[in-house]
Amino acid sequence: MGRAFEYRRASKEKRWDKMSKLFPKLGKAISIAVKEGGSGDPDMNSKLRTAILAAKAQNMPKDNIEAAIKRALGKDGIQITEVNYEIKAPYGALFFVECATDNPTRTVANLKSYVNKFGGTMLTNNSLEFMFSRKAHFEVAKTNIKDLEELEFNLIDAGLDSMDIEEEIVHIYGDYTSFGTLANALESLQIEVKKVALERIANTPVEFNEEQLVDIEKLLDKIEDDDDVQAVFTNIA
Repeated sequence: MGRAFEYRRASKEKRWDKMSKLFPKLGKAISIAVKEGGSGDPDMNSKLRTAILAAKAQNMPKDNIEAAIKRALGKDGIQITEVNYEIKAPYGALFFVECATDNPTRTVANLKSYVNKFGGTMLTNNSLEFMFSRKAHFEVAKTNIKDLEELEFNLIDAGLDSMDIEEEIVHIYGDYTSFGTLANALESLQIEVKKVALERIANTPVEFNEEQLVDIEKLLDKIEDDDDVQAVFTNIA
């Protein structure tokens, strides 16, 4: 996939290794799921099941998960809402930014300040929606799978779109609406999931050279470090 891809992947993994940032973001996702689903019981709240599965895949401790649920159920809990922003970065890179915040005014002000400092443009909402496909994404260890063809066959009825192998990791993709059925199918097959996420994947990825990526990464790093930002999806190949 080229040196640019490897550069991008290495820098992304470095960012998401920051557990001090990751666990609070996962906790916010759990709290939002409780509020929106109206229940702290994952058996009764599909969005909460998804959030808990994503948290466990990142090794978030059980105590942290339970604390996030309790916070959301508390009467005096802070009201957190999900908001999305769309940004055109240097060299035509596109960012779809998912946020969870108790103060959208603060969040958008912060994003505008990053864009003004590192280059780019805030876009009108829904400008980029059609350029990304929403997908459920599971990562499992190749060593845990006896027969890849049999796994693919078993997952088709659960909503499998595609299955890609990258070294020792098998990437399983389906439409975001198939998240639950794919998760249940993998569980029934007793296949341990290493990572899981609901993602927005660019329909037309773009290659950037290393010099361009350096400038793009400056803005991307600043955005992803913001406490209100849950995830950033790009059109970087």
